[in-house]
Amino acid sequence: MLKRALAIISLLLIGYWIAQGLAGVPFGQDRMLVAQYYLDHVKEQTGAVNAVTAIVVNYRGFDTLGEVTVLFIASTGVGALLWRRKKQRTAKTEGSIVLTTGTRLLVPFVMLFGAYIFIHGHLTPGGGFPGGATIATAFLLLYMAFTAYEIPHKAFEKTEGAVGMAYVLVGLIGLAIGGYFLYDWIWQDWGFGVDNIGRLLSGGFIPIIYTIIGLKVGTELSGIIDNMVKEEVSE
Repeated sequence: MLKRALAIISLLLIGYWIAQGLAGVPFGQDRMLVAQYYLDHVKEQTGAVNAVTAIVVNYRGFDTLGEVTVLFIASTGVGALLWRRKKQRTAKTEGSIVLTTGTRLLVPFVMLFGAYIFIHGHLTPGGGFPGGATIATAFLLLYMAFTAYEIPHKAFEKTEGAVGMAYVLVGLIGLAIGGYFLYDWIWQDWGFGVDNIGRLLSGGFIPIIYTIIGLKVGTELSGIIDNMVKEEVSE
């Protein structure tokens, strides 16, 4: 009985606090103040035409670093769950002639399209995450078409570590120059791309950050694919 009474009192107190908070929200007034600020100042402050990109990489770039870290942890978790003493590909049958021929023809274009997505992220919809996922799709095609194919593990591991450190390094340079992490010193101090807004060489460090994210996401997702297609082999 006492527990029920305490639970009811707690719920009433929480409900009262929520009601008090909602009572302070102005009804019928424009609540797009922050979003409108971004839309009004995104070009002059970041040099990006794509406002979503500017918000993701510039205004809330530290949060994006956290998202990349989460993906790294997820990739590590998949590797740990699927780890075996000895794993290798056990598929015996090559893909059909349509799949193998299509893969040979399409893989270079899929990779090029993935690179386009993250390099042009400050101009058009896209960015590092979808661009990296597109590149990983190319490696998935190779795994589906050819039984003997494996990604170059050492090169991928080195690339993944290097681009992760590069992201942090760009942020620390901003901290040293501008006083906060991921300060866009390329745009704010150098003025790089000021006369080129709307073109490829613009947007401050946004294309650099998105290239870093694209490479990291691509290598991590390709590593996950590699772990999932291999099976334990008895010695």
